[in-house]
Amino acid sequence: MNQATRPPKNITVIQGEVEISNDPNVILSTILGSCVAVCLWDARTGIGGMNHFLLAQGAGQADVKYGAFAMESLINKLLRAGAQRSAFQCKLFGGASLSGFGSDIGRKNAAFARKFVADEGIVCIAESLEGDQPRRVRFSPTTGKVQMLFVKPTEVAPEKAAPAAAAPEIELF
Repeated sequence: MNQATRPPKNITVIQGEVEISNDPNVILSTILGSCVAVCLWDARTGIGGMNHFLLAQGAGQADVKYGAFAMESLINKLLRAGAQRSAFQCKLFGGASLSGFGSDIGRKNAAFARKFVADEGIVCIAESLEGDQPRRVRFSPTTGKVQMLFVKPTEVAPEKAAPAAAAPEIELF
């Protein structure tokens, strides 16, 4: 079976993780509430990745659950794999305000992500940040194509994989 006919390989990126790939059959996916995922790729080399961070800042500096470390980890993994920093593009997702989860966490995460990519000179192609709905994100790391779906708040835990039937799908490109 050649690459073009292989079924997609889905890799779930949970809180505190960073995944990268240059395989056109890989899809990186996650579910976000107040957390933020940054989809970052170099279209020239076909290398991309996704992180999923829980908090913008925190006491544990060397922990991927915090925004700055998650971003540096993603960037460094991409550079080691051969991506070129000057060609980076990104899409930002998450940062919802969900009742019972602390009203400012999502907003702070979204503000951190926007500021980080702006400060680093990374071109942000699209974003779906803040609001009051969780999101399911599916990212093709080689092309930068993303499918985003709003889901029910009960689906925020990554292990609950059933899609919300009534929610409209949004495709960003």
